[in-house]
Amino acid sequence: MSIVQELPFFPGGTAVTRLAVYDWAAEDGVCGGSPHLHTASTEAYLVIGGTGQVETLSSHGYAAHDLTAGNLLWFSPGTVHRLINGGDLDLLVVMQNAGLPEAGDAVLTFGPEVLADPERYRRLATLPSPDAGEEVVAAAALARRDAALAGYAELRADVEHRGYAALEEFHKAAVNVVRRRVPEWRKLWADKVLAEAQETDTWLTDLEQGEGSHLAKASVARANPRSAERLFGMCGRLQTWAPGIPA
Repeated sequence: MSIVQELPFFPGGTAVTRLAVYDWAAEDGVCGGSPHLHTASTEAYLVIGGTGQVETLSSHGYAAHDLTAGNLLWFSPGTVHRLINGGDLDLLVVMQNAGLPEAGDAVLTFGPEVLADPERYRRLATLPSPDAGEEVVAAAALARRDAALAGYAELRADVEHRGYAALEEFHKAAVNVVRRRVPEWRKLWADKVLAEAQETDTWLTDLEQGEGSHLAKASVARANPRSAERLFGMCGRLQTWAPGIPA
């Protein structure tokens, strides 16, 4: 006899995505994705194939981190990162606070004039619907990547010249980009991440008291790809999975 229940999102309030990093060459001859940061989520890369690098700008300045199969690298909110594809770079991306990145937690490194104009930022950051066709969406993703790279080049040079003061200015601009969306994010976070943490707290309390009724709800879940075609993301082509279904 099986027990019918609502199955959870991926455990821990995280999101898992497979990412094939763009092989589009930029003006500097380097292939890769759109530099950006996350304002409220830590991101992790597990390299499952290929080679490359991730360049970062943080309170520690500029750094370049080599990526090869088996490497695991993660970075906290505020770290500007640029993924570079050295050859067939294939990543498993684990993102904290599932739902927030999809709701606009990321801020691209556009120039100050774009960051200061919410409507202009929205137009440049938003890709057309997949219904527009692959060529149209790819062209928009490439234009977005190149605009972010132009701003990133200026920001990196400024950070290397002035240190954290330059990055702090970008952080302030990023906060202004997202601050209006925080009430929406708070509800997403409360419904998923906080709710799961509170449920674990209940389990621990029950176990401490010698109770284990939640164990009777044990289940197995399977997730299927949302689409046969990989979507265009900030840094490459994405494979995502729908919430769990009974296995």
